[in-house]
Amino acid sequence: QLQLVESGGGLVQPGGSLRLSCTASGFTSNVNAFAWFRQAPGKERRLVSCFTVNTGTTDYADSVKDRFTISVDNANNMLYLQMDSLKPEDTGVYYCATRRWGLCTSNTNAFNSWGQGTQVTVSS
Repeated sequence: QLQLVESGGGLVQPGGSLRLSCTASGFTSNVNAFAWFRQAPGKERRLVSCFTVNTGTTDYADSVKDRFTISVDNANNMLYLQMDSLKPEDTGVYYCATRRWGLCTSNTNAFNSWGQGTQVTVSS
């Protein structure tokens, strides 16, 4: 069983930055996709960014391209999301998730493990 724990959320002003971290513990060797999802109040959980291990590719939602950067530290089982130029519409609970064997996808049902989420609020 893989456990994921997010950290780094908080309150930030528009234009500011935050770095989210996700610590993975347990059996990680079969993970092929690491992702960050966001769930805004009253809305569905949506993919923000994803990294596919066997292809080395990264995907971003159009709304965060050129502002967010996903990275993976395999040696330490860490996943990060650097968020710059934050906007109020980036507000929500951010979840890290992993998928064994498959590629990145926006389908939440394809991901096997989830963290508990960390709140990000962008407001002046």
